Amino acid sequence: MVNSTQVFYFTLSAYIDSGPFRYLYFMIIISLYVLIVGSNLVLIVVICVNRSLHEPMYLFLCSLFVNELYGSTGLFPLLLVQILSDVHIISAPLCFLQIYCVYTYGIIELFNLAVMSYDRYVAICFPLQYSALMTSKKVVLLIALTWLFPFVAIVVVVSLSAPLQRCGNTIDRVYCGNYAIVKLSCSNTSLNNVLGLLYTVVSIIIPLVLILYMYAKILEVCFSGSKQTRQKAVSTCTPHLASILNFSFGCCFQILQSRFELSRLPAVVAIILSLYFLTCQPLFNPILYGLKMSSIREACKPPNKQTKDEHYLNKSNLLFFL
Repeated sequence: MVNSTQVFYFTLSAYIDSGPFRYLYFMIIISLYVLIVGSNLVLIVVICVNRSLHEPMYLFLCSLFVNELYGSTGLFPLLLVQILSDVHIISAPLCFLQIYCVYTYGIIELFNLAVMSYDRYVAICFPLQYSALMTSKKVVLLIALTWLFPFVAIVVVVSLSAPLQRCGNTIDRVYCGNYAIVKLSCSNTSLNNVLGLLYTVVSIIIPLVLILYMYAKILEVCFSGSKQTRQKAVSTCTPHLASILNFSFGCCFQILQSRFELSRLPAVVAIILSLYFLTCQPLFNPILYGLKMSSIREACKPPNKQTKDEHYLNKSNLLFFL
C-alpha cells in the first residue's frame, strides 16, 4: 500500500515504447505545437491591431485564440519531454498543475463558445437592438466571467483531490487527469464524486443546453426569413457550429475515457482520441475562422489603395453581418 505521504510522483503508463520512432513523433508533435502557436498568435495580433475588428464577435474570437494558446501550452511541453523520456514520470505538483491548466482550458473553451452563440443569437434575432444589447461593458463582463469562473472552480476541484490518500501512483494516460487521480485514492471520495458531477453539469451540460436553445431560435428566425437572411446567418454561424461540434466530440470521448474502461480500443487510437480536444481544437479554430471569415482574411492581406468611401462601406457591411 502506498499512502499520500509517499506519492511524490506519478507514472504515466499509456505511453508506447516507440524506440527509434520517438524522434519522428517528437518532430511531428513539435511541428503541431509551432503551427498552433503561430496561427493563433497571428490572428490575435490581426484582431488587436485592426480597429475595424474591434467588434464583439472578434473580441470573443480573440479570447478563444488566447485560450487555445493557454491550453496547448498546458499539454505540449510536457508531452514533448515524455516522448523523449525512457521513464514516463511526472512530479505530483506538476501533475496537479497540468490538471488545473487542462481543465480550466476546457471550461473556458466551452464558456467562450456559449458566449459566442449568445452574440450570434442577439445579432440575428435582434439586429436592431444589437448595439444596445452588446455594449462594450457587457462584452468585457462576459469575457471576464468566461475566464474567472473556471479559474476559481478548478481550484476547488484540485484542492479536494490533492490531499487524498492514494494506494498507487500509476495513471493509465499520457497526461494527468483529475478523475484518474481520484481513482487511485484509498480514502472516501464521495465529496469528489459529487463535486465532479456538479462540475460536469455546470461547466458542460448547462453551456451546451444554452447553445442548443440559442441556435434553435436562430434557426427559427432563418426559416421564417428571406433567402438572403438565411444565407447571411449560415455564413456567420457555420464556423462557430463547426467549432462547437469539433470540441463537443473531443469532450465526449474525454469523459467516456475518464469514466469507463475502454480497453478494447487499440492503444494508439486511445492516445490520439484522448489528445483530440487538446490538439485538434487549437489547430482547427484559427484555420477555420481565418479561412471562412472574409473580414479576417481581408485584415490579413497587405494594405491596398482603398478609398475612404470604400473603407467606410466595408465597415458598414461588417456591422450589418454582426
